[in-house]
Amino acid sequence: QVQLVQSGGGLAQPGGSLRLSCAASGNIFGVNAMGWYRQVPGKQREWVATITSDGMTHYADSVKGRFTIAGDNAENTVTLQMNGLKLEDTAVYYCNLEVRRSGLDFHYWGQGTQVTVSS
Repeated sequence: QVQLVQSGGGLAQPGGSLRLSCAASGNIFGVNAMGWYRQVPGKQREWVATITSDGMTHYADSVKGRFTIAGDNAENTVTLQMNGLKLEDTAVYYCNLEVRRSGLDFHYWGQGTQVTVSS
């Protein structure tokens, strides 16, 4: 059983900052990457950022230069530092853990955290 627990988020003004954290626990092995997605009502879940097991980071164009993802492989934790927040960053953010076992990829999700950017 794998569990992802998120913390952080909340309310910020445009241009402000927030930080999200996620800790994975349980029977974890074969980790490919950890990352963050977000979703607004009525839209599909959108990829935000990923950090691979060898430390490579990737960002969606919409957040590049403003958000920073960091991870700790030993602790199976990942954070998302969000700076320069915009109104359009408002969404529920989900932590994601991707593992590969027997040639198949599996995804685990956190419970979701609301991020609201409003003046």
